[in-house]
Amino acid sequence: MEGKHSTPHRFELLKKIRELTRSILEDLFNSRSPTIYIDQFSTYCAESTGECYCSSDLSNGKEILTLQRESHVRRLDVLLRVLLIVQQLLRENKHGSKRDIYYMHPSVFKEQSIVDRAINDICILLHCSRHNLNVVRSHKNTTFYILQCS
Repeated sequence: MEGKHSTPHRFELLKKIRELTRSILEDLFNSRSPTIYIDQFSTYCAESTGECYCSSDLSNGKEILTLQRESHVRRLDVLLRVLLIVQQLLRENKHGSKRDIYYMHPSVFKEQSIVDRAINDICILLHCSRHNLNVVRSHKNTTFYILQCS
């Protein structure tokens, strides 16, 4: 993953989300621990405009998330919860802020930074920007669609 990627269409992102979740479910169904490989970048999502992009530098390696480590279980739980919200945003073609997402499950997320990290991980996994996920920064005087989750 090097340089900027072309902007993925929301239907393409929805397909990638389905493939990722299907892979995780297949692993669980077959009694295997799901494993997610996340590229590590030193400057990913560092642009001052807030636009995430795939860093122009090469990956600093991969972080491997698995259910074998307790700290990874929590991170995968958060990642999948945020992925579900992103999927709903894309399906309904609505936008939400990172803060909106945090307030959907504040007792689970504990801190805003946990949601921020999950969104960053999702951007890397799906090779897209936060903007492509319909996740925007919170701005005063801006109305966002807040999703209803059950």
